[in-house]
Amino acid sequence: MRIGVWSKKPLIAFTSAMALALAACGGETPAADPQRSGNGDITTSNPSVSAPVPVEGPERRLIAFGDSLFAGYNVAPEDSYPAKLQDALRESGINAFVVNAGISGDTSAAGRQRLAFTLDAQEEKPDLFILELGGNDLLRGLSPDETRANFVAMLDELKAREIPVLIMGMRAPPNYGPEYQQAFDGLYGDLAREYGAAYIPFWLEEIYQEPELFQSDRIHPTEEGIERLVAATVERVSAALPQDDESNAAAN
Repeated sequence: MRIGVWSKKPLIAFTSAMALALAACGGETPAADPQRSGNGDITTSNPSVSAPVPVEGPERRLIAFGDSLFAGYNVAPEDSYPAKLQDALRESGINAFVVNAGISGDTSAAGRQRLAFTLDAQEEKPDLFILELGGNDLLRGLSPDETRANFVAMLDELKAREIPVLIMGMRAPPNYGPEYQQAFDGLYGDLAREYGAAYIPFWLEEIYQEPELFQSDRIHPTEEGIERLVAATVERVSAALPQDDESNAAAN
């Protein structure tokens, strides 16, 4: 299985408090264009594992748009969250094609700048846009108001194009103070309600208290950590996909 990926630079050093916040860092430009995965049924070499659900129906295209947590810092391309998510969706019978549009180091401002270009570069209109940004805003000390404004601009663009959105929420560390923490943490849910987007309040919830599931930087998940995140979120992603009749209507 191959999937579109983006290149990465080494992680920027930062404080242990930010490590606990699990902000994503690094930075680089996109690599090669996404490659389509095979369309055959998924098989397993372990006879004790139940047969997978056959992959059926029209292809469902998803864009995983975010920072190094999506780009797959220090793991093989096939072990990134978008790649593993594609595998999990296909194992559930969904004919999924997930574009990895994660760039290490991206703030919400950087995402805002490249959003239209990313959408225009797609061969087809996506069925779902997964928006995962904000960790680097914390790292660089951007105010929640700035982050909110950038998210509003991106969500306005996606709404104008009639593309369904799933927002992956993040959390600010306690040392930022209760006012900052409340403003930052709350913006994800507020905007999800305002724009009618699907929403996962803190998408790292499954692993953030298990340091062994993070790399030595205490920021980026290991391959096992990524697998746990996929297992914890795949049903929410699947539920966020519009029904076939809805997606067909939107395409027409």
